[in-house]
Amino acid sequence: MKITTFSLLGRLLLCGAAIFAQEPPAGEIFPAFRDRALVLNIVARVIDPDQTEVWTSTNSHVTLPGRPVTIKLVGTNLVVSVQFTPYLGRTGSNLLVAQGQIWIDVPEQGVQYQTTIQTIPIEFGELVYFLPLGDIEVDTGSRIEIQVEVKPYTADQPTGK
Repeated sequence: MKITTFSLLGRLLLCGAAIFAQEPPAGEIFPAFRDRALVLNIVARVIDPDQTEVWTSTNSHVTLPGRPVTIKLVGTNLVVSVQFTPYLGRTGSNLLVAQGQIWIDVPEQGVQYQTTIQTIPIEFGELVYFLPLGDIEVDTGSRIEIQVEVKPYTADQPTGK
């Protein structure tokens, strides 16, 4: 699919991006759950064809296994919403479920919608890359890349929420 109007960067910068979690701040997690709490370090960025980062947003969020952290990027004619949900396995195997939804307003074709879901086995501290637009070509050749790292929560680590 070829997007021929505003550049991807322009769409993102015009309306900004919001990253939020559905969990309370770290200080409000009940003490009984702190030993199971996780931190999701998320870096969302737009990368040009020459591999230059032209826009970056870095956030950390405390959550519990099974509770999603949502990223929403809103532009002029592009909306990307991604939920990352970590799960802890009983045998030490961890999973990250990444669910993406994309709405693109393509001139003369109308709004197009795509959805994806991926279940990814992970280790704590491992970097996972999620490309919500996949192989969609943008007129500038830019792409959206979201990097996620899941770690156990520790009381001394800084978090965004």
